[in-house]
Amino acid sequence: MVADIAFSYFDFLTVILLAFAIVLALAGIFAAYFGNGKSRSFGFGMIITGLLVGITWIYLCIDGVIDNVDAWHVFVNAFINMIAVVFGAAAAIAIFLILILKS
Repeated sequence: MVADIAFSYFDFLTVILLAFAIVLALAGIFAAYFGNGKSRSFGFGMIITGLLVGITWIYLCIDGVIDNVDAWHVFVNAFINMIAVVFGAAAAIAIFLILILKS
């Protein structure tokens, strides 16, 4: 039986761009807080760039310019899936380490 998977290239692009924007903004906050001189100014630039990319893409999705993508729904599903992947990988690594260390 073939599963019916609803997939859109714009959904994929939404996850990539929003993840990029969030990680860039968080890295910018980290650099701006802990950095000195040039790295602090680069941190502020990263924050502004991350916010601009994220806000622009969400605006284009909400406004209907980009194929009517529900950006929030797509990103929440991707985030939940990433959490599930982390838990699954952590369980597999834990079992691997327990078995290797016991032998």
